Amino acid sequence: MSMIRKLCKEYTDLSNKDIEKLESIEGILQGIADLAKADVFIDCPTRDSNEAIVVAEAKPYNVPSMYKKSVVGQLALRDNEPAALRTLELGLTTINLKAVTQENANVTQKVAPIKNSEGRTIGVLILEQDITEHINNNRHMQMLTETTEQLTETIVSLTSTNNEDNITYHLNDAIMIFNSNGIAVFSNPVANLLYKKLGYKDKLIGMSFENLALDGRTFNPMVKDGNSIASEVTVGKLCLQIKYILTKPKNDRIKMLMIVRDITEVKEKEKELILKSVAIKEIHHRVKNNLQTIASLLRLQSRRIDNDLTKYALNESISRILSIAATHELLAQNGIDDIDIKEVILRIKANILRFFSISSKNIIINVQGDSIQINSDKATSIALIVNEILQNSLEHAFIDKNEGEINIYIEKGTSYCKLIIEDNGRGFDPKCINPENLGLNIVRSIVKDKLNGSLNIYSSNSGTKVEFDFKN
Repeated sequence: MSMIRKLCKEYTDLSNKDIEKLESIEGILQGIADLAKADVFIDCPTRDSNEAIVVAEAKPYNVPSMYKKSVVGQLALRDNEPAALRTLELGLTTINLKAVTQENANVTQKVAPIKNSEGRTIGVLILEQDITEHINNNRHMQMLTETTEQLTETIVSLTSTNNEDNITYHLNDAIMIFNSNGIAVFSNPVANLLYKKLGYKDKLIGMSFENLALDGRTFNPMVKDGNSIASEVTVGKLCLQIKYILTKPKNDRIKMLMIVRDITEVKEKEKELILKSVAIKEIHHRVKNNLQTIASLLRLQSRRIDNDLTKYALNESISRILSIAATHELLAQNGIDDIDIKEVILRIKANILRFFSISSKNIIINVQGDSIQINSDKATSIALIVNEILQNSLEHAFIDKNEGEINIYIEKGTSYCKLIIEDNGRGFDPKCINPENLGLNIVRSIVKDKLNGSLNIYSSNSGTKVEFDFKN
């Protein structure tokens, strides 16, 4: 005994003939789910007028389902799903009514009645979509799933009547069906509106495929080839995504299904994103060049100064500027606002080894750990911190040593990430740190104010360890 039959016998008063009809519709649910990119259900009336029973479901393959578990066998309550109960009672289609699922998610429902041969409503077909689904669709617009036979059988079943209860009337794609002679036998309202935009005056039903094809294809060669085809075309100001699905020769009424999606808005947004990406790259490139120019000017100024303290201060400033420039250099390459902090630190390592004169010593800097994508503002802050700590370690930790090692560890956490910089130098007494030390004050200020993290410094005669964390 099928699950539908078992549930109907337990909860409803439907006849065997009614249940058989529901079982036949269950066979095409997956195709409907893939076509509509939505979770699809069959609900039936129970003996309680305020409740319906979920007897079948299908989750889409081409987008994530909103459901973690199956809800077959669970009740749909009037308070949570008014659209389902309305359609069961009135036998009328209900469009885009809000509902709460059995898993307490907010959705909109499109509900069409399922009627028996006597015209009595024996169940409803429900399409559920997340209320925010239309926002997410702008990011990824994929064509329909490749389950050709399921999809074709779905449309064959759904287009048996041309009235407002037909669920294809409420989909966002233009749908047309051609018979074996290449004559249009069905078009939904979206198709009618689309072709009206393109200047068509006559009714689409009855027109030949060649007059309706928008990409120059002809009917007979496509039928002979027997393969489903997808393409994109630009017609006037519209950018259209087209898919042709051929059926097996079971009947003459339906030979080919044509699905057209208007992706003009998506293409325009793609162009905008590309232009913005190019602009962002150019901005970061110019910032990097300007910072490097400032560093070069300061370096020239430093060479003309005899005062060692002033020269030292200028060199520290140059190093800070170059650490920020390294961040913008990577951002200019990526063209996006997110950047891998590990790559930034590797650039800083290269710059600082080149900038500081430690050729007489064998100092090795190792960078290990996780790659973490962070935004440009956070990356710049971390770059300054790492630069200060490395600079301090190279200047002071190995005064009485000819070789040494500095290890940088990057640890990715769930809420916070940690960065550890550890050397095996001579160490120092943290209590003796000058409170007016500019470098340390910069580090503390950035960790607290910019990264909302905490800073810890540990030191002994075997080396120094500095660690700080920042929000992921």
